[in-house]
Amino acid sequence: MSKPVLFQPLQIGKLHLPNRIVIAPMCQYSAENGCMNSWHLMHLGQLAMSGAAILFIEASAVLPEGRITYADVGLWNDETEAAMRKTLEGIRQWSGMHMGIQLCHAGRKASSEVPWKGGGQFPPWEPLGWQTFAPSAVAYNEHHPTPVALSHHDMHNVREAFVQAALRAARLGIDVVQLHAAHGYLLHQFLSPLTNRRDDGYGGSLEGRMRFPLEVFDAVRAAFPKDRPVSVRVSATDWVEGGWNLEETLVFAKELERRGCDAIHVSSGGLHHAQAIPVGPSYQVPLARAVRNVVDIPVVAVGLITGYEQAEAIVATGDAHLIALARTILYDPRWPWHAAAHLGGQVRAPNQYLRCQPRQHRHLFEENSTQ
Repeated sequence: MSKPVLFQPLQIGKLHLPNRIVIAPMCQYSAENGCMNSWHLMHLGQLAMSGAAILFIEASAVLPEGRITYADVGLWNDETEAAMRKTLEGIRQWSGMHMGIQLCHAGRKASSEVPWKGGGQFPPWEPLGWQTFAPSAVAYNEHHPTPVALSHHDMHNVREAFVQAALRAARLGIDVVQLHAAHGYLLHQFLSPLTNRRDDGYGGSLEGRMRFPLEVFDAVRAAFPKDRPVSVRVSATDWVEGGWNLEETLVFAKELERRGCDAIHVSSGGLHHAQAIPVGPSYQVPLARAVRNVVDIPVVAVGLITGYEQAEAIVATGDAHLIALARTILYDPRWPWHAAAHLGGQVRAPNQYLRCQPRQHRHLFEENSTQ
């Protein structure tokens, strides 16, 4: 039987991936003053034994005011860098899995409560809140505080914060950086006409709205080591009439590729309260396919990918080069093992776990394997 495509290797830039399974960044809302702790070691540690190709650290704020919640991970000073280093050292002692990080600024969606406490937004005068910033002074809805429009000086500081975070990630030995330009956060807010109402060179036309996200990409690409990939996560559509749409995403994707982007992770939505998302299995795959058709760099599909045959079909038909798992792999941290057993593939596993290989899947683990 031929080897399933899901378990065939792939190159992203100069980074060699053993298979096509990505663990997407997933916020844990468990940091203290931006610093990782033992929860992150436990959470990321179990995922680092899953057999996936690469594990992304959750959206990590480049500035304190760029956090989604007060409990978000950050990478903006020596303390947050040291905490992340301690976590990574614990993981790398036992796992060779590639590690990526998603760098983020939440913009107007910052200053929020953690999801299990309601997730609402704090006004700046609340003890757990702070002033939010955005391309324009447009609130998420009538119940949310109005953000302050970023000045050119503010934008310079944000761009420099992304650069400094990328330099810290490089010192930490991170294999790939991903810029978060999706889900209604700051870079996405610049792209969408629903949130970007600027009348300077950073608003109006598509070219103007793309300008700041592309400047951030260029600055990060120049700062991060040339032999390590820089990728971007995009929301391909706002799912709102008059918002950011797929046609604009394709222009943005081609421009990112031209500037040296190594991969594009295609998601959608998250920007506007009126979004109407047709949620269902593989509902975002057509968006990934559309991007895949206009660029020559790897494209990652994500969103309600739960089945083994489903995942194999996405990569085998060329809809995307890789699939990303989030809630699916939280529910089943050994999903790549089970997919490999089902499809006839192989995964890497810790030496300590090799003897758990079922007799009917005696070739599941690679020889001399260690995750």
